[in-house]
Amino acid sequence: MATVDAVSAGYDACIEGAGLVDRSEAGKLLLTGAQAREFLDGQVSNEVATLAEGHGRYAALLTNKGRMLADLRVLATGGGLLLICERVALQALFDQLRRGLIGWQVELHKRTLELGLLSLVGPRAEEIARAANLPIPGPAEHDVVVYDGGGDDAGVVGAVVRTDAGLDVLPPAARAAGVRPALLAAGAVDAPEAAAEIVRVEHGRPRYGVDLDASVMPEEAGIVDRAVSFKKGCYVGQETVARLHWKGKPNRHLRGLRLSAPVAPGTPVVAGEREVGTVGSAVVSPRQGPIALAILRREVAPGDRVRIGDVDADVVVPPFS
Repeated sequence: MATVDAVSAGYDACIEGAGLVDRSEAGKLLLTGAQAREFLDGQVSNEVATLAEGHGRYAALLTNKGRMLADLRVLATGGGLLLICERVALQALFDQLRRGLIGWQVELHKRTLELGLLSLVGPRAEEIARAANLPIPGPAEHDVVVYDGGGDDAGVVGAVVRTDAGLDVLPPAARAAGVRPALLAAGAVDAPEAAAEIVRVEHGRPRYGVDLDASVMPEEAGIVDRAVSFKKGCYVGQETVARLHWKGKPNRHLRGLRLSAPVAPGTPVVAGEREVGTVGSAVVSPRQGPIALAILRREVAPGDRVRIGDVDADVVVPPFS
């Protein structure tokens, strides 16, 4: 576990420079073949059928009832569609895609172990990547550029992806050990995952496996604008998602909590005498103090005060500012 000083230093780097976070455990898959885009378009919530090379989109993988099995980034690399998800969601994503492949001109490849993932978080991310002789993707979130990472497997190439907080560098695993020192020499600062988590919570971005699980719908998670297309063709869970968005009201909403003291994830949130949700991500921000994300019942409105154990909290709409 990172020390308080390491988290504080890493957080400062993520806010003022570029923190370097090793997220190589993230799940990674590659779809190749003439029908890869068309196939995936029928599986996930966002439009990927016409995704141009060098661009990407955020999407959700859903059950037939519109509940989330995973969220993922879909990146058009030229050699196929690179999919990145939380490790906890990887098996569900792999299994659902593999089951659907019959009859399609598509191949599914594992890339979790073949590719590293080094996140540059902060305003100097692009400057440092350039200094380390890495290519820079386009300006939009999820834009991607590939490069010859010199991997031992000729079928594995590196990639750099634009994120909401900086850049993700995905070198072939065999060369990841050389990329890390190059980024540090260019000015990046080693940052523990806990430091980047503070930045994520401040931005109000929920994380699958922490804030989101198979009980949550995209509308409840507050990700519809980023993850759902209402103009594309059919996909798994579409009917429920569309009906809720156009005609219904979600039972729950993603909210931020400004806390009077730190709390633990998973602690029940109580309004009056009723439990209205549980704490998801919970951090202590150097700028914001103790804050958290939680999916709460819709009767709990921004501005309300709730209780988490012995701790008071004000309900807000994320991001925190």
